[in-house]
Amino acid sequence: MNNNHPEVFQDWLLHLQQQICSTLEQLEPDARFQTTSWQRPEGGGGESRLLRDGELFEQAGVNISIIEGDSLPASASAARPQLEGRSFRAMGLSLVLHPRNPFIPTTHMNVRLFHAEAAGKEPIWWFGGGYDLTPYYPFLEDAQHWHRNARTALERHGADYYPRFKEWCDRYFFLPHRDETRGVGGIFFDDLDDGGFSEAMSITQSVGDSFLDGYLPIIERRRQHPYGDRERQFQLYRRGRYVEFNLLFDRGTLFGIQSGGRTEAILMSLPPVVRWQSGWSPEKGSEEDQLSDFLQPREWLEAQ
Repeated sequence: MNNNHPEVFQDWLLHLQQQICSTLEQLEPDARFQTTSWQRPEGGGGESRLLRDGELFEQAGVNISIIEGDSLPASASAARPQLEGRSFRAMGLSLVLHPRNPFIPTTHMNVRLFHAEAAGKEPIWWFGGGYDLTPYYPFLEDAQHWHRNARTALERHGADYYPRFKEWCDRYFFLPHRDETRGVGGIFFDDLDDGGFSEAMSITQSVGDSFLDGYLPIIERRRQHPYGDRERQFQLYRRGRYVEFNLLFDRGTLFGIQSGGRTEAILMSLPPVVRWQSGWSPEKGSEEDQLSDFLQPREWLEAQ
């Protein structure tokens, strides 16, 4: 008996998008999300919500895509030949928040479902997602709160999920040519089918529902922190690392482009302003210099 119900997950995604956007708008005096709906000729579409030039967020994107088709893009079928010849549906919510204040970290969250079918065969499906935090200035209490919240979200499903997904995040959001993580990590998972469809969906929903509890306290702690041109220029420089990862290594970007998704939505993760400065390094012993040591995998909940 097929107990897979992708529509239940789809309804939850739409609710989550509305909840997150409404909450973030409450933090902004004037800026509001602008909505763009789009359709994919091969099937499906999505809704992109983008907030620009806010007092708090320089750019915030919260996007939903629900695409379908009769065959898979090369990025999926090459790695999983068992999917060849199947129709598919892929749905997910992806957000990236780029704050204006350099002392508030950039953050990313994604939750998604992939579902493939063929006549007379059992569906092939899996869930994926997670969230991570990319600070420009190191605050141990922020990293520990972020990871404590992630552990709390997952522990009711099993004690092994947080350490497993935390390690996965450290491995995935890593820039090998820089020998550093993109940020302080969080949790990340893919190919999740533990316990059947309902349980795997519940785990994924626990991740999505816990995002704001992890991020909002950090915003409140840092949003009034004073900064000047030095901190702003360092933020723009470090944003370059974010761009490097998303364009060179992120599998979601590749899948979105190859599957014919909306380019503007796929690339909304890129910061609105960024700079590269070849060969630059921060002054030894400065706050900026401390970031490199901070961006190494560690057990944050045990750190001193």
